[in-house]
Amino acid sequence: MQIHEKLKVMRQCKNWTQEDLAEKLGWAVNSYAKIERGEVDIKLDKLNRLAEVMGVDIHELIDANDKTVLNFAENCHYNLPQGTVLLSETQCAHELEKAQLLLRERDKQITGLEQQVLQLQEMVVLMKQSGTA
Repeated sequence: MQIHEKLKVMRQCKNWTQEDLAEKLGWAVNSYAKIERGEVDIKLDKLNRLAEVMGVDIHELIDANDKTVLNFAENCHYNLPQGTVLLSETQCAHELEKAQLLLRERDKQITGLEQQVLQLQEMVVLMKQSGTA
């Protein structure tokens, strides 16, 4: 996740608008919005200020490890906008386990249906043979 994406997630998690954050920073809304959209490179002094206002360590913003944002989001007590999906590592593992279980069940169903098809095909063959005899 890139810095501008992390900034957006963290801002939304705090339930702040771009306007709210820009005001806290003392910046123009347009300036902050460009940073959040990834349209401009952010200088270290501005990144320091952002980290300070958001209450995070600057390393959390520049760390290449996405666990930082996931941990931040996991502790988020605000509603994120509809359509935003954030899952912790634990939640992802749980969802994966559920999906694998569903796939195993579907595989069993498919195997059962394939066996039924074979039995029906055999019945058709037998019926044709008895009808011609």
